[in-house]
Amino acid sequence: MKNVTFITGNKRKVEYLFKYLGYPVDHIKLDLDEIQSTDLHEIVEHKVREAYSKIKKPVIVEDVALEFEALGGLPGPFIKFFVQKVPLDVICSMIKKGMTRKATARCVFGYFDGQTLEIIEGHLDGEIAQVPSGSNGFDWDKIFIPQGYSVTRASLSEKDDQKTYLQIKPFAKLKKFLETR
Repeated sequence: MKNVTFITGNKRKVEYLFKYLGYPVDHIKLDLDEIQSTDLHEIVEHKVREAYSKIKKPVIVEDVALEFEALGGLPGPFIKFFVQKVPLDVICSMIKKGMTRKATARCVFGYFDGQTLEIIEGHLDGEIAQVPSGSNGFDWDKIFIPQGYSVTRASLSEKDDQKTYLQIKPFAKLKKFLETR
């Protein structure tokens, strides 16, 4: 495997990547353009190409989305901005009575080495809670109920949290790909 650099300023993401790959990778924080698109693959491709152009070494980037079926896939990749600006209970209330609460959580890793572009996606279906609940997890985990569960990701046991996290985050696919580099 070639040396690869994970581009993120989020220490927890770095720790999780190390843990699930089973080996450390370099990481640095870079300010990258956040293009506006509802297409998560387009966002990741732009970020990974820009990251490569800045450091001229193989890079990995990551982005996530939370898509509400009732809202045509929105907020999608804009969920991080929603969570920063809008209280979680207001986000839950965006889905009115009678509308489907179905949602999909997605995570996409992008790899680029100047020649090879690889987009690797994981996802988990579920629904948006009526109200936020739970005290664990990241950002929107308090409003997302994974399929097969009756509580939010923020309320899951550690075992179920890890199980659902590994469905959203395609670490195994990324590791398999990196082993071919």
